[in-house]
Amino acid sequence: MSSRTLGLPDDVQRYLLDIGVREAPLLARLREETAALPEANMQISPEQGQLLDLLIRVTGARLCVEVGVFTGYSSLVTALALPADGRLVACDVSEEYTAIARPYWEEAGVSDRIDLRIAPALETLDAMLAEGGAGTVDFVFIDADKEGYGTYYERALALLRPGGLVAADNTLWGGSLVDPDTDDPDCRALIAFNRRLHGDERVDISLVPVGDGLTLARKR
Repeated sequence: MSSRTLGLPDDVQRYLLDIGVREAPLLARLREETAALPEANMQISPEQGQLLDLLIRVTGARLCVEVGVFTGYSSLVTALALPADGRLVACDVSEEYTAIARPYWEEAGVSDRIDLRIAPALETLDAMLAEGGAGTVDFVFIDADKEGYGTYYERALALLRPGGLVAADNTLWGGSLVDPDTDDPDCRALIAFNRRLHGDERVDISLVPVGDGLTLARKR
């Protein structure tokens, strides 16, 4: 959905980007290249990237998982925020879009931190659990097919250590989630996901109105 924070007037949005975001030139170039694609609205906003960077650093994350890579902006944000020995398992099904990402990862010198797995994300997550990965992950970012969010979230909780963090994108979905009669399957899936997290006592939550809505869930 939106690649900018919902509801902000244009001048306030510009101010936010000018004063609140320190976007590396390489990230800006990747964002600009992505903006030319028909699916550019799948790109996270720069202010979301800034928040992800801060969360990864604050939590001291060393092992991260990303469900949904697209052209690699959030992957690059994550890899740059990780320590030199940190690792990101990046899940996607598109060779085409991730091919855009790879040269940027190389130029940034972080390609060795990114383990890109081209396969359905659920297969990758289940493989990590089967390999003994339960309780080892520090941070999970979910930004993929909305009807899969509930399943990805459950796998994320299994993989996360206590105190680990899940960040789920698009949880305000352009503001359309307040329509109880919507027939949009993505919207309905997000409505159900948000309600599910609201009642989930396994986590502490905050839905942050940045970008298209970013829900943070800390595993207790």
